[in-house]
Amino acid sequence: MSSPVVARPKPCLVTVQAGRTYHWCACGRSAKQPFCDGSHRGTEFTPVKFVAGPKDEELLFCGCKQTRTAPFCDGAHSNLPGGSPLDDPRSEANRAVPVVGQRDGARALLNGECYVFSPELASMSERGSLRYCYMVSGEFGARYQTQLFLEVSADPSPAMTLGDRDVILFIGAGSGTVEISGRTFPVSATDGVYVRPSEAMRLTATAGQTMKVFVLACPLGKIEWLASIPTNFDASCEQRVVSVDAEQRTAMGPRYYQVLVDKRIGSQVITQFIGHIPPSKAAPHRHLYEEAIIVLSGEGYMWTEDRKARVRAGDVIFLPRKQLHSLEATSAEGIDVVGVICPGDNPSINYYD
Repeated sequence: MSSPVVARPKPCLVTVQAGRTYHWCACGRSAKQPFCDGSHRGTEFTPVKFVAGPKDEELLFCGCKQTRTAPFCDGAHSNLPGGSPLDDPRSEANRAVPVVGQRDGARALLNGECYVFSPELASMSERGSLRYCYMVSGEFGARYQTQLFLEVSADPSPAMTLGDRDVILFIGAGSGTVEISGRTFPVSATDGVYVRPSEAMRLTATAGQTMKVFVLACPLGKIEWLASIPTNFDASCEQRVVSVDAEQRTAMGPRYYQVLVDKRIGSQVITQFIGHIPPSKAAPHRHLYEEAIIVLSGEGYMWTEDRKARVRAGDVIFLPRKQLHSLEATSAEGIDVVGVICPGDNPSINYYD
């Protein structure tokens, strides 16, 4: 037996008890998935020991046995037969799901605390050359993240900080510079930018352009305005800007993504990725992390239990932890998205009921 058996092409959701020891099945032959029952005897496989932390928690253990992060799922099942299932939006049950028509301001409300936010419908605040609004916050049901939409043109923006928390920017349109606590970085559309805890930032658009920036902070927080920008740049993390690179894509069934900002450049609790969804509807699934998705191009629908809302370029989708959902791309060219997950480090990990 040189290769493990694929026990199931999806992860196993397990609630582990504080301090308890578990043995994850590596061979795939156990009848007590995802744990060992001794069936590996006589093979070259041995179970992986896992000791739970100081509190009970829900974890996703690998079921396909192809993971590189045993015992945990790393999304490897997505590229196995049956590991990236699709759903038929024209099925009898799905045809009965209504499109959300009413809005609460800029938000189209779905099941749970999931919603689609359309910045063009939002009331924008102004401070100097900066226009901004909050899209995701504790007020709107988030537990881990705050996300803002910023527009800056002409003069540099005021100096600002989100305090002692990780901050990730995505340049949605335009070009210019991001000054981070005394260090200046050139940026352009589709770049991801990382700001360390307690650092400040200031945005400047290229002359004649409007720079549109999505800002996400974890944990929850609010902008603090500063009279001047401090010079406390953390030189232990020199790289702050990550650009799109097709060579860095990861396949996820018929979809793909590229991680922009994550632990590689210092972000400990937020992971930012950019990806593509071809015309299709994913099977309804859940995540153990909280997620916000920015639609960059194309159109489609965000589905939850018994509602769906139209999405198009510029919209932001907020997904609470464990919310059942499915994103459908209806455009012939598909949908391009940017996602941010927190706390979490792998956007390809999901689970099915």
